Amino acid sequence: MGLGRGLDALLGEVSLDRTADRVAGGGSTERPAGPPPTNIEGVSTIAIADIHPNPAQPRRHFSEESLQELAASLKRHGLIQPILVRPHGAGYQIVAGERRWRAAQRAQLHNVKAIVRELSDEETLEIALIENIQRQDLNPIEEAEAYRKLCQDFGHSQSELAAIVEKSRSHVANMMRLLDLPVLVRELVVEGKISMGHARALLGSDDSARLAAVVVKQGLSVRQTEALVRKSRVEEGKVAKPRIDAGGGDADIRAVEQHLGDLLGLKVRIVHDGSGGAGAVTFEYRSLDQLDMLCQRLTGEQF
Repeated sequence: MGLGRGLDALLGEVSLDRTADRVAGGGSTERPAGPPPTNIEGVSTIAIADIHPNPAQPRRHFSEESLQELAASLKRHGLIQPILVRPHGAGYQIVAGERRWRAAQRAQLHNVKAIVRELSDEETLEIALIENIQRQDLNPIEEAEAYRKLCQDFGHSQSELAAIVEKSRSHVANMMRLLDLPVLVRELVVEGKISMGHARALLGSDDSARLAAVVVKQGLSVRQTEALVRKSRVEEGKVAKPRIDAGGGDADIRAVEQHLGDLLGLKVRIVHDGSGGAGAVTFEYRSLDQLDMLCQRLTGEQF
């Protein structure tokens, strides 16, 4: 099974299977209510009471307003897209579609349509992660925690995770670094008070919780947050300002060094051949995080 295809591909397979059943049998394939046999991978009707959520589900936060809106829609139109479940204990465990299941409960539905698949714990987490990423349902911290769990519990490398979720390795690495932030800062990300860009900027500070409070209070942009972090590090004596040649040299070149150093928070040195117009730019970094940040800036990749 290709996990990277997400739930839409699974639904497409089921749709084809049900069409083939109708052509072969000439009748309806609607199944009676109640738990279906566990070897059936078509769309089944299952009692809501027989379904329970997965405690390892990557998504933790559900908007109450969004759930109420979906519940109202389910009352009018029913559940159009089945959820994905796997046999678990005496019933079924949700693999993808917990939000729809929660809304169905609020709509007081007794049964829901579901696709039943035999899946391992690893496959269950991978599919749940992929489905949520494709729907953009996860906040950055939830996504990062899911990546960490796949690494810790199932031994995935960051490169393997990147292939599974069809993201770059640097994206996976950057998301997981967010978990190095203090709990207070992570909660601000979850609550939507600061963005992932703000959080990435705050990773460069040992005083990120205090600076995050300033960011929220003053409504700072990501670039303003980066400047705030650089200023804080300079004040703490942890960042060496770009060196300016005391012996003279081209003032314009020195100004460019200063500008790049302030922008990147790195030590910058430009060697320029005034006669031929050629030269070299040197960036000095002190950690792999700084190197990664520099690479992303140069390639234009969002972080």
